[in-house]
This record gives sequence, C-alpha cells and structure tokens, in this order.
Amino acid sequence: MEYNLRIPHNQRHYFTDPLDILLAGNREETITQVENMFRDYLKSGVKIEFYIVGDIVAKDFFSNQFLKNYVKICIIDEKTQRNQIKITFEEFFEKIIEFKNPEGTIDKDSWKLFRNVIKSGKKTLIKIIEGEEDLLVLPLVLEIPIEEQTKHFVFYGQPPITDSHFMIPEGIVIVNVDDKIKQKVHEVIDIMEKY
Repeated sequence: MEYNLRIPHNQRHYFTDPLDILLAGNREETITQVENMFRDYLKSGVKIEFYIVGDIVAKDFFSNQFLKNYVKICIIDEKTQRNQIKITFEEFFEKIIEFKNPEGTIDKDSWKLFRNVIKSGKKTLIKIIEGEEDLLVLPLVLEIPIEEQTKHFVFYGQPPITDSHFMIPEGIVIVNVDDKIKQKVHEVIDIMEKY
C-alpha cells in the first residue's frame, strides 16, 4: 500500500460492526466457546492457524492450554480502554517486532510487515509501541493466504456498542479468512481516506 489510511469522521459506524462471526458473552464464556468450536473443527482433519489482534483476546488465548498452540501472529498495544496492561506470554514467540500505528489509522508499512512475518512462518508478536492495533485486523486479513490444507482464523475483541444503528454486545469476533471476507475488507478499506 502506498498510502496511510484513516477512518473518515462521517463513516465511523462502518467500523464498529463485527467483520464476521460474533460470539457474544463475557470473556470466560466466549473463550470456552472458541475452544469447544475448534476442538470439534479439528476432527475434520484440517490444519488451523490463529491470528490474534488485541490484548484481552491475547491474554485469554494464552491462558488456554489448547488454543495457544495454534497462534501464529499476535498484535497487541499493551493497553485496554486506554489503561496499561501487563503481557506475560512473550516467551512463546520466536520473534518480537515493535511497530507504530497511529490511532484510527492503518500505517502503509503494515502490509509489508504482515507479508514478511507470514512468509517467515515464525510465531511472531507485534507490539504497537505508539498508537493502537484495532484497524490492523484489515491489512492482516488481506495478507493471510487462502490455502486448501490450512484454515486461517483472525480473532479480535468486540466491545459493547450502544451508539450504532443497533446494539452490539461484547464478545469475540472470529474471522474465517476466505474470499468472501477478503472482498468485504476491500470494501471497508475503499471507504477510508488516503493520506
């Protein structure tokens, strides 16, 4: 990508809706649902890889002995609702990268970063040392390959939204990376301002 992208002020509501499947509920409920879902999913013999965006979801995945084994890339900013959060799972990763991504934007270098990290095949922690990670789910989804033998899933936290066109409960969003989702992400990115 040649440009940085940001959310236009009059289009903010487009960016609050879940990108794919929302598992509504509190943290304990949703992480148990995710575990049960993927234990069943693995019975089909398909290989799975997880990509995590957000500190709370990351903490929940890494406190779950089953789910953490499938994490390939994790993107955090060590903050939750503007408060600092302590991360204790750094030793799990083969590589740690620090990156800057201003709030409400997608830095143009994020595309190349994700492409290189995915290509490396290393379990990688990407720490946003300035800004936030929220919108990085979009370039991440577009850079993840679609493969026959491996299914790729992106997870991020959904805060409760009450000022949208309809109420959205809190939970975990599961993004099944396929052509349909990539098309949806392209449409969302097309709304964003280039600068």
